[in-house]
Amino acid sequence: MEVLRPTLINIGGRIYRKNTIQEAAYQNEEEEDDFYRAESVQCIDEPCDGFMIEETEKGFQCSINLPSQLFKYIIGKKGETKKNLESDTRTSISIPRQGMEGDIVITGQNRNGVISARTRIELLAETFRKKQPFTHFLSFALNYPEIQERFLQFKEEVLSKCSKDHGIESSIFQNPAKLHLTIGTLVLLNENEVTQACQLLQSCKEEFLDKIAAGKPMEVEVCGVEYMNDDPAMVDVLYAKVQMKDGSERLQLIADRLMQRFVSSGLMLKDWDRVKLHATVMNTLFRRDPLAEERSTISPGRPGQRRESFDARNVLKLL
Repeated sequence: MEVLRPTLINIGGRIYRKNTIQEAAYQNEEEEDDFYRAESVQCIDEPCDGFMIEETEKGFQCSINLPSQLFKYIIGKKGETKKNLESDTRTSISIPRQGMEGDIVITGQNRNGVISARTRIELLAETFRKKQPFTHFLSFALNYPEIQERFLQFKEEVLSKCSKDHGIESSIFQNPAKLHLTIGTLVLLNENEVTQACQLLQSCKEEFLDKIAAGKPMEVEVCGVEYMNDDPAMVDVLYAKVQMKDGSERLQLIADRLMQRFVSSGLMLKDWDRVKLHATVMNTLFRRDPLAEERSTISPGRPGQRRESFDARNVLKLL
C-alpha cells in the first residue's frame, strides 16, 4: 500500500513523493545519518531542475536558506550525514558554523549532483522540522468578556458538581483569557520564518478573508462539547463545538482557506482535509504544564507525554 500511495511532502512549494527503499531503524536524532539512504524523493509537480542553480567557473552552485537549528541534522553525528551526502552526490557542502545564521552552499562539477544534494538536504530539514515542538499557532481568539464569563460559570459548575470524579481539578481548565479556535500549528524557527508567516496572513486577509466576511461580524455560538477518545471515562481533552449564529459556513470557509494556504507554503502540516473548529476547555496537559495553554491543540499530545485522564461522564450530562 505504501508503494501505491507514497507519502507526499511539501518542501518550498514543491510536492515530493517519498518512496521507501528499505526499512530504516530510526531510534533518535543521532541516527539521521541513515535516514536519507533509506528514502528516495521524486518531485511530482514540476521538474526538480527548477532550483536556482548558478553556473560558475568551477562548476555549479546553489544556496539553501534554512534556520540554524536544523544545521545539526544536515551535519549529522561526527559529520557523517554531510560526508555521505557529499560522497553520494559528488558535491561540496558548506554549512555556517554553530550559532551562526547563513545559507548552506552546495557546489559541484555536475548540475544533477547539486540538484540531488539540495533535494536531500531539504528532505532532511523538513523531516526533522516535524520533530520540533510547535512554536506558534494560527487561531481565532475567543477572549471576549461575555465568553470568558460563561466559561468561568461552566468551570465553577463542573468543580462544584463533579469534583469527586476521577482527575477533575481546577488546573486542567483552559485559561479564560486564552480561549481560541485553533486553525493549525506552525514551527517557525527564526525571525525570517515569522515574518514570512505574517506576510502570508496579511495576503490572505486581502485576497479572500475580507471578501468572505463581507464587512459583517461573524457571531458564533457554542453548540455542545466533545471529547477526544472513545471512552468518556478516560478523557484527555474536552472541547467546545462552535457554529455560526446565522447558520452560514463563512467561518469554516475562512479557516479551511487559511489552512490550505499555510500548508501549501510549507509553514503548516496538514492534519485534516477540513479544519475542525473547536475551543479547548479542559486539557490534562495543563495539569503538569502551566504553559500548556500556549500549546493547546486538538491533538492528544506528543508521544512520551505522561497524562492523567479524567472522567467526563458527569460533565457531559451537565450540558
